[in-house]
Formats: sequence, structure tokens, C-alpha cells
Amino acid sequence: MFKTVEWKDGAVRLIDQTRLPKEVLYVDCRDVETVAQGIKELWVRGAPAIGITAAYGIALAAQKIKAISFDNFYQELMPSCDLLAGSRPTAVNLFWAIDRMKQTAITHRELSIPSLKQTLLREADRILSEDIAMNRAIGKFGAALILPDSGILTHCNAGALATGGYGTALGVIRSAWEENKQIRVYADETRPVLQGARLTVWELVQEKIPVTLITDSMAGFFMKQGKIQYCVVGSDRIAANGDIANKIGTYSVAILAREHRIPFYVAAPMSTIDFKMPSGEEIPIEERHASEVTHIRGKEITAPEATIANPAFDVTPASYITAIITDKGVFKPEEIKDLDPGSSDHPGK
Repeated sequence: MFKTVEWKDGAVRLIDQTRLPKEVLYVDCRDVETVAQGIKELWVRGAPAIGITAAYGIALAAQKIKAISFDNFYQELMPSCDLLAGSRPTAVNLFWAIDRMKQTAITHRELSIPSLKQTLLREADRILSEDIAMNRAIGKFGAALILPDSGILTHCNAGALATGGYGTALGVIRSAWEENKQIRVYADETRPVLQGARLTVWELVQEKIPVTLITDSMAGFFMKQGKIQYCVVGSDRIAANGDIANKIGTYSVAILAREHRIPFYVAAPMSTIDFKMPSGEEIPIEERHASEVTHIRGKEITAPEATIANPAFDVTPASYITAIITDKGVFKPEEIKDLDPGSSDHPGK
């Protein structure tokens, strides 16, 4: 399988997802500014992959610092952390990974600076390997919910391209396929950037998993036709009450699923849960450039005088979600708050 993000020869190597599916191009980011650019310009996207990339970006920035004391080293590292934190506002994994890298530095402050730099790089490696393991666990838990000979609708791309590898929503699909359940996938094109058409279909074709591409407006039609038995999507942030933020259009799919009595599942690692966010109402929604809507592959498709709105995400209320599939198991939305390590209801308490 291709590698979405990795450390390669002293650089953060990303597959440029804006070039897919026509061209598989890898970009070597040799400074933190280029890493932040890659996140902002969607060379890499998907909440887990963004978090991993940010971790490597911090490790990369650390390698270039010449300070000899920890205090000076940490002070020089902070602007890079802030730069990465400002690259995209919605995906909570970004901030989770940055905080984890900061805490790693503080925890190992007594190390020599060269050793500390290596420790930060190893921590980024660990975040990557942990993500792949979590995705496989998500896949296993999710596949148990899927009956053989079923149609599964997915929206956007929550596959290996959106993670360290294997995928969350596509991890469920991959696992079900590996268990010979003979599923078939319906992939929404996912306007305006077409992550479903360009990325999800490409991934599934690589593994010969049956996939039918449909436009976003066709989902209800195929549900009514009885072609779809499950909806499985990823998430960029899950609030403590079980509301989720995901690619724009997810909310519409959830409403259609409710109307047609189709289970609507969300697949995401525990790191996507923001226990500090009480509900989806507080999740910041990124507004992206109008050109994503007005142009397709550089060609203008509307009147240049038009007013454009381009929110990148929407929020699906917990009431529309059948269950949330995590690396720790499958939970009802109302159970999410009890998974908070700081909660008195946490299983470990």
C-alpha cells in the first residue's frame, strides 16, 4: 500500500492528494513552512493524517534548532507549533498531535538537545504506527456490524489517504471485504473537491473492492432503490455529546439514512474525540476559498459575479448517528462522554 505520510531522508514525505488519481506524486517537505502549506492546500487531508503530518512537522522543525539549552530550544519550537495549529481549524487530531509533541519535549527536557530531537522524531513515528493499529482495530469492530452481500455508502475519503494507513470508514469496508462478506460500495463524489471521486474510488480500485461512484445528489435515490444497507463515514471531530463534524454533505446523508431506516455509522479513532467540546455547535467550521466551488480542475463553471459559500464541514447531531466505531469498541453517541479519562463514569475509574 502507498504511504500517505512518512519520514524519509530527513524530510516529511507526503503524497500530493490534489494530483490523484491521474498522478501519484510525492513531495518532500524540508521545512515546517512547507509542511503547513501541505496541510492547508490539501496535499494531505483527513483528520488522522493531518495529526501525523503535524507531528512530523514539529520533529522536522526541531532538527533545525541550534539552541543548546532546553528553555531556548522549546521557545524556538513554539512558532512552528503555532504555524501548524493555524493550518486548519476543524480537525481535532491536529491539535491533539501538537499537544502530544509539546508534552513529549517537556517530559524529556533533561535530555541533551541532540537526544531530545531524536526523541521527538521517535514520538512522531509512534503516532504514525499507533494510528495504523487503531485503524485496523476500527476495521475489525466495524466489520462485525456488516452483514454479507450489503451495499455500503461512504462520503468523502476516510481511507488510507486520510490516515496513517488502512483507514477508518474504509478500514471498516476493507475489513468486511477481507472477511469475504462480498460487499459493494457506493462512493459519493463529495463536492466541491471531489475526495470521493478522486480518492476513495482510487483506493478501492487498487484493491479490487467493487465500487460505484455516484453524485452527492443521488444518495437518496439509491437508498430508496434498496441498494444501500449501511452508511459509514469518518469524522474530523467528535464532541462529548456524540455530535460529529465531517466533510460537508455528511449531515444530508445522515438525514437520508434516517428517512430510509438505514444504520448510519461513524468510524474514527479515540484521538478524534474532543472531550472539551460539549456539543457540535461549538466546533469551528473552516470556510475555504471560493475557487473550490467556482472551478473544477482550473475551469470556471459559474458566473464570476456569483456569491459563493464554501464551508468545508458540517455537523451531524448525535440523534442521527446509530453508533460510533472507535479503536476501543463500538459506542452509542450518548456513551462518548463516559470515555473521557477525566470522567467519573470512565470504565477505568
